[in-house]
Amino acid sequence: MGATKAAESPALGYEEARAELVDVVRRLESGGATLEESLALWERGEELAGICRTWLEGARARLDAALAEREDEAEGAGAGED
Repeated sequence: MGATKAAESPALGYEEARAELVDVVRRLESGGATLEESLALWERGEELAGICRTWLEGARARLDAALAEREDEAEGAGAGED
């Protein structure tokens, strides 16, 4: 469910999702919420965590691609020096 929800909310940026997630965790840890409120907060937290995970996985893929491209360029430059 988390990955589906994350895919439905691409307009929420990583920093926004993370800040809201921090607030959700703070509210859950402070206690005082009813069971239904706590469940709703938990569900929102799971959704926000999925959004953050999606952003981080995308960032990792971009970094990996950039590093691979850099290695390919370096190998190509080194091959011509025989």
